[in-house]
Amino acid sequence: MRLELRAISRLKAGPERALVDEYLTRAGAIGRSLGLGEIGEREIDNRALSGKRAETEALLAGLVPGTLVIALDERGKALTSPQFASLLGRARDDGVREAVFLIGGADGMERSLLPAGTQLVSFGAMVWPHKLVRVMLAEQIYRAVSLLAGTPYHRD
Repeated sequence: MRLELRAISRLKAGPERALVDEYLTRAGAIGRSLGLGEIGEREIDNRALSGKRAETEALLAGLVPGTLVIALDERGKALTSPQFASLLGRARDDGVREAVFLIGGADGMERSLLPAGTQLVSFGAMVWPHKLVRVMLAEQIYRAVSLLAGTPYHRD
């Protein structure tokens, strides 16, 4: 299953960029043996986009039918790390070919545009800076892949 992280705006060089790169590289290395492979990242330049609707359309552009869409949303469901890993593992085992994680802009995403079956996931009730959300998502992807591989990275 191919994994891709899509986010509005670019993450410039710095500690957040370094962490995202590190976690995605680690997840890709472990994930290959699990059928998860390398994890892609698509940054969407929002300077030419006007509003939440245009940003959501840009995030969804090019999705193939059958893609598992996981949108980060403060009103989404808060999952434990094992639940998040299970979500990815079930999708892989069910033959889903692609899972795409979406991080919207400052105003969020236009929910009415999200495909049916989109999973809304929250990192809690607090609002987080987009740079940190990307780091936390990359880390949780790495943690999920590690859990699926049976490594000792995650401890209850």
